[in-house]
Amino acid sequence: QVQLVESGGGLVQAGGSLRLSCAASGTTYKIERMGWYRQAPGKQRELVAAFIPGGGTSYAGSMKGRFTISRDNQKNTVYLQMNGLKPEDTAVYYCNAQQYNGTWKSYWGQGTQVTVSS
Repeated sequence: QVQLVESGGGLVQAGGSLRLSCAASGTTYKIERMGWYRQAPGKQRELVAAFIPGGGTSYAGSMKGRFTISRDNQKNTVYLQMNGLKPEDTAVYYCNAQQYNGTWKSYWGQGTQVTVSS
C-alpha cells in the first residue's frame, strides 16, 4: 500500500504562485509513475504533470511553461511549482502514484484545493 499526502494548496490571486507537495509513504518501491492531476467542478479529472517510466516528464499542454514538476527521491516527495496562475487553474489537485509489482495499482491522495481569484 502507498499513502499519499498533499499539501500546499490555497487561495492566490491571478498571476501568483503556489507550490504543492506530495509525500509518499508505505510500500513505495516499484512506483513507476507519479504526478499530479486536477479536477475542476463539473469537469473530468485531468493530467497536470507527471514523472513517467524512464525518468522523463509529461505535462498537459496548457500547463507547459507555467508549471514545473520536481521530486526529492530521498524524501519520497513530488512537488508541483505553479507560476502565472489563472482563474481557470482553480481545481482540486490530486497526487497520483502508479505502482507495478506484477500488476498495476494506482493510488490517490485526498486532494488539495487551489483557488485562483481574478
